[in-house]
Amino acid sequence: MDDSYSVQTTAAEATETGGLDMLQALKDSDLFLVADGWGDLKNGPDGLFASDTRLLSRLVMTVGGVRPSRLSSAVSRDNVFFTAHLTNRPLPPMGGRSAPAGVIHIERRRFLWQGRMFERVLSANHGVEDVLLPLAFEFGADFADIFEVRGTRRERRGELRAPVCDGRRVAFSYLGLDGVERASCLSFSEPPARLNGRRAEFMLSLPAGRRVELFLECGADACEAPDPGRWRRMMLEARLAMRRKRRAGASLRSPHNPLFNQWLDQSRADMALLTTDLPTGPYPYAGTPWFSTPFGRDGIIAAWQMLWLDPSLARGVLTYLAGRQATDSEPFRDSRPGKIMHETRGGEMSALGEVPFGLYYGGVDTTCLFVALAGAYARRTGDHALIRRLWPQLVAAADWMIDYGDSNGDGLIDYQRAAETGLSNQGWKDSEDSIFHADGRFPKGPVALLEVQGYAYAAWMAMCEMGAAIGDARAQAWEERAHELRFLVEDRFWMEDEGFYAVALDGDGRPCEAVASNAGHLLFSGLPTAARADAVTRRLLTAEFRSGWGLRTLAVGQARYNPMSYHNGSVWPHDTAMAVAGMARYGRRDAAALILGEIHSAASHFHMRLPELFCGFERRSGEPPIAYPVACLPQAWAAGSVFMMLQAALGVSIDAAARTVSVDSPVLPAGVERLSLSRLSVGDASVTLDFVRLGDQVAVTPRERRGDLRIVTTR
Repeated sequence: MDDSYSVQTTAAEATETGGLDMLQALKDSDLFLVADGWGDLKNGPDGLFASDTRLLSRLVMTVGGVRPSRLSSAVSRDNVFFTAHLTNRPLPPMGGRSAPAGVIHIERRRFLWQGRMFERVLSANHGVEDVLLPLAFEFGADFADIFEVRGTRRERRGELRAPVCDGRRVAFSYLGLDGVERASCLSFSEPPARLNGRRAEFMLSLPAGRRVELFLECGADACEAPDPGRWRRMMLEARLAMRRKRRAGASLRSPHNPLFNQWLDQSRADMALLTTDLPTGPYPYAGTPWFSTPFGRDGIIAAWQMLWLDPSLARGVLTYLAGRQATDSEPFRDSRPGKIMHETRGGEMSALGEVPFGLYYGGVDTTCLFVALAGAYARRTGDHALIRRLWPQLVAAADWMIDYGDSNGDGLIDYQRAAETGLSNQGWKDSEDSIFHADGRFPKGPVALLEVQGYAYAAWMAMCEMGAAIGDARAQAWEERAHELRFLVEDRFWMEDEGFYAVALDGDGRPCEAVASNAGHLLFSGLPTAARADAVTRRLLTAEFRSGWGLRTLAVGQARYNPMSYHNGSVWPHDTAMAVAGMARYGRRDAAALILGEIHSAASHFHMRLPELFCGFERRSGEPPIAYPVACLPQAWAAGSVFMMLQAALGVSIDAAARTVSVDSPVLPAGVERLSLSRLSVGDASVTLDFVRLGDQVAVTPRERRGDLRIVTTR
């Protein structure tokens, strides 16, 4: 192997070179690209990726032998384009003439479409002299697996072949240890003055007041010669496709509040960016750069966040996951019959079994969430045809909860990884140190997580409801299981002295008495009694949890609390959103609106794009929230959190079977005086709802009602 093409900087080292927050991401289908603010790829935590393989690891543009000065760069609001505005440093004399700094404007504009990267480099001469512009690109393709880029070291790699140059094209190829040949191609619209397997050099004649275009393309297939017409056609197709995604389902708008609208628009655009149209329907990939693939838990929660606005995501997620349900027992993949997948990957390391994530089932909560989402989808849409089609998979998932999910027969869903290569913690807080006793000790397995029991409760209630609707005689038995589980949780997890629930039970049945945000998810499920839900809500709203930017994952003062950690004191927007929805379920819409306003303030400091997580330090006047250096951005369930919190604050629920939209005691967040929910569809009917603040109340006015649909409002 040529060492010059090896990974130079891993993701783990990214914090020393600016962090992932400095990178810009584009995505289309299974192709995604991460670059720095200049648009460069530098063999670090960046590159052009397809199917978890890096097709282009280096693409660095220089002008006159040096990197140009950056004026600005950004991804467009609709997430289609990355644009960097650059200018020259002093150019060396060419033919007796030189150019001072700052007279050449260079725009790099890039998008992804149909498995290819399209780039236009537009150079404009704003000086008074003609210029010969020496423009060069250094490039390379290492075909690194996504896990290599993230920092996993491999003892062996396949054969990286020498690049093949052909006029204006360079072809790269790699024969993996799995026997699969992977290839990519980089092409230019003009033949370079010099071209080899690492570098293309151009000498562009740029008269004063004129401009010149150069086009590049890169993809996994054979190169076509780029040209202006092809660029414009592909650009239009990409933009129209994204527009269709963004406009799917109902929409939200706040008149006279452009900042709130900007957050709504960015969140909707991020969800559209991450949503991939699969043969089974749309699926929200988890996030870029590391999780641009279907994840079970993430996809389910993101679809649930959007369910009231756009049920098509839930339909796509349920259909996809049902088709990948486990049918056998394999410790390496943590699979058991009926279990729903946690993650799927397509790279060489997964194919070879160097990592277990080709099709991995090491999530204890995904199966319960799958069933619970199906129940929520059936209530929202009345689509019992889909439920009947998925009924064998839903019953198999319920059987997993009985036969395998409860490994020790105590009535609780638990986990213990089946192989050392798997995840040690298998709830959403899956870092190694996220579950512990009050003194910081790690529990012995199997571990029963608090929130998973809530998901299981919701799943049993969903099976009861769906079973009754389609005539399955087991419906009552499933309801009985839900009530039995509720009793067990209230009896074994409640800590009377803390007025809160323990985060887990260990393998000996002892409670892990850490005070964590997991209890908010239990509220979301509807399991707790009203009195205990009130106690949990009051504590979640204290300064122990409430940072001023959202809710911390772990209360201040607990063992292992660290506001800079991944799961032990940071703020995750989706975690906050689920807790907020839980509070609202028990009538605390005021709390939902309060926390929604605080999360909005955080979003305003992240350019209205909420990251996967950020640090849990206390909010200080005049200071921004502190970023977590390697958070995914964008992240689907972070983008969807605003919509879940808004539904909670507005009190909107939909019963398709009764053809009813209910609005219960709505509350608007501070600074939002009016809000319109447009084109809310229920079957073949639709309505627009206007929410208006009137003193300390919020009035709701339906309009543009079409079809048979009841609107029920309560205060």
